[in-house]
Amino acid sequence: MAHLLPFISRHARVCLMLGLAAGLLLPALAGAMAPWLPMMVAVLLTITALRIGHHAARGAAQDLRWGLVAVGVLQLGVPLSCLGALTLAGLAQTPAALAVILATSAPAISGSTNLALLLGLDAGRMMQIMVLGTAAFPLTVLPVLLLAPQIGSPADVIISAGLVLAVILSATAFGFVLRATLFPKPSAPQIAALDGASVLAFCIIVVALMAPLNEALREAPAQVALWALLAFTISYGLQAITLFALRNTALRPVAGPLAIGAGNRNIALFLVALPPETIAPLLIFIGCWQLPMYLTPILLPALYRKALTDG
Repeated sequence: MAHLLPFISRHARVCLMLGLAAGLLLPALAGAMAPWLPMMVAVLLTITALRIGHHAARGAAQDLRWGLVAVGVLQLGVPLSCLGALTLAGLAQTPAALAVILATSAPAISGSTNLALLLGLDAGRMMQIMVLGTAAFPLTVLPVLLLAPQIGSPADVIISAGLVLAVILSATAFGFVLRATLFPKPSAPQIAALDGASVLAFCIIVVALMAPLNEALREAPAQVALWALLAFTISYGLQAITLFALRNTALRPVAGPLAIGAGNRNIALFLVALPPETIAPLLIFIGCWQLPMYLTPILLPALYRKALTDG
């Protein structure tokens, strides 16, 4: 294991591809793992906090002003703007519109800190955005719910958000305690091993997340292709817009983490809050939504380098 984890760290992008492939090609395995997703997410958060350490996260949390404003824009301004545009176009009641609203109103995924690490960005800042976004979600989602009643009961979604926040805070705190106890001053080989453990956990989770796509790929491949196109357009469009909008501003140092947070959202948060009849048409999209997120460190490094080194 001492040699395996650093090896996984060095080949992180290949491992992500293998995780996606396993989720799509091994439906029985993906289906068996799906019920364990909440626990796997908690383990991933703990490993990520163990890798980052409380000192880095504490340093990132010293200035909340830009973080709170960014969360407001990403989780309130963006979905309300999308809802307004879709309403004017007469598309607000379509399944695609619901997918756009859900994807843009959710906070950053729990694995966003892993994406930041893979792209060489500030993972402490990324964790700040993720925690702030999840904490603010019960408030930012309320106007969206009121204006788009097809999303479901506000009370159910807020309860779900509170549970997710509790899991994130508990798992993160546990990871910080482990870091302070086991690796107060980690050596380079230990950091490589922790990176490898983080990547391994990230790859295992994607296998379970691919479960809804297996049957759909066999029965309605054209529909899957359209949902995947929408997912890539939303995720990569938001990341590109955020990067190039912020690279010449005072927020340039955090443009990378903010871009990851903008395009990689925890849409799965709504799975336990929405009525089955509302969420059913979006199950394929939720599966497709994983593709651009897990492929971000494979397909977008050049975009991040260009945006953050030019200009």
